[in-house]
Amino acid sequence: MHKDFSLRGFGEAWRFDPGAGEGRFARAREAWATWLSLADVDDRVGAVGSGPVGFASFTFDAGSAGSVLAVPRIVVGRSGSDRWVTTVGDARPGMVDSHPIKAESPDRPRYLGPTRPDWQWMDAVAEAVQLIESDHLKKVVLARDVEVWSKSPFDTGLLLERLRGTFPDCFTFLVADLVGASPELLLRQRKDKVESMALAGTAPRHTDPSRDMHFARDLLGSEKNRHEHQITADSVQEGLAEFCSKLTRGSQPVLWDLPNLRHLSTSFTGVLAKPVSSFDILHRLHPTAAVAGVPRRCAMEVIRQLEGINRAGYAGPVGWFDSKGGEWAIALRCAQLTETGARLFAGAGIVSGSLPEDELAETRLKLRVMTDALDLR
Repeated sequence: MHKDFSLRGFGEAWRFDPGAGEGRFARAREAWATWLSLADVDDRVGAVGSGPVGFASFTFDAGSAGSVLAVPRIVVGRSGSDRWVTTVGDARPGMVDSHPIKAESPDRPRYLGPTRPDWQWMDAVAEAVQLIESDHLKKVVLARDVEVWSKSPFDTGLLLERLRGTFPDCFTFLVADLVGASPELLLRQRKDKVESMALAGTAPRHTDPSRDMHFARDLLGSEKNRHEHQITADSVQEGLAEFCSKLTRGSQPVLWDLPNLRHLSTSFTGVLAKPVSSFDILHRLHPTAAVAGVPRRCAMEVIRQLEGINRAGYAGPVGWFDSKGGEWAIALRCAQLTETGARLFAGAGIVSGSLPEDELAETRLKLRVMTDALDLR
């Protein structure tokens, strides 16, 4: 969900595991096409997100298991003042529980700390900088995680509402226990129209307007951040260009302001040269330089060598899909929930001149999105 648009799924009519490996997006496309071909569809609404809709989360690394596609039995949609309900099979709208049970005494989460000590992660950043300055690659993104636990399960309904209320312009999601509020649109497809956004280059916000403006000017004028952003935007353009007969890119990066951070942003709009599934476009786009690096293959090797964690769904594509396309974000500012705990993730783009201490501070700022939201007192 984002701004005045949301899709909420209840129950499960169909689930598919695309498996691991490079063919997972193709398998997802084929499985969805097969399921859809057997469906008798009556879509009297005709709105974006009405009719048969599925939700999906793909792991960051193609070699990791855990990706999932699912079609809910009931989907409740909202776009502005319009409302609709999509049902599958014998499901009825009255089966939706609009008032989920909340824990009687929400417990404050306890922080167990990162999988790797901070000093080890900073050593990995320093090693990555050496590889970059030795011309092995241009950029690599290194992520870290923090584990938390709670005496009682997290109230996912309240968690989503907190994220949506704090970050209304972000893509708020909960798919297969992966929950978050991502600022980065990977792909929005409606028939032959596509959109995407590249985010890279980060600066903190400040409550003092003059200092906040100073941070903004520094970000726009930072050679290091603009270089990182250029690399990321180029990777998105390269991926979309393979499918588009017309592609428009923002002339200059602009500021994308969030409550706690701001980023450099470049938007893309395009027209597809021929009909294509969003799963095929995802296969080409993911992972962008925003979450992996450049060159992609080399960056993935460095991530596996230096990062020391399993990202699971973090930094993978997450979103919804239908017969006309769908909408996908990169799973950032997120957590993987367990029965009474969670793993929180954040990453930083490493380029020439990156300082380990600065990159660690950036991940801590990004982690606050979920640590603040999980403090359910």
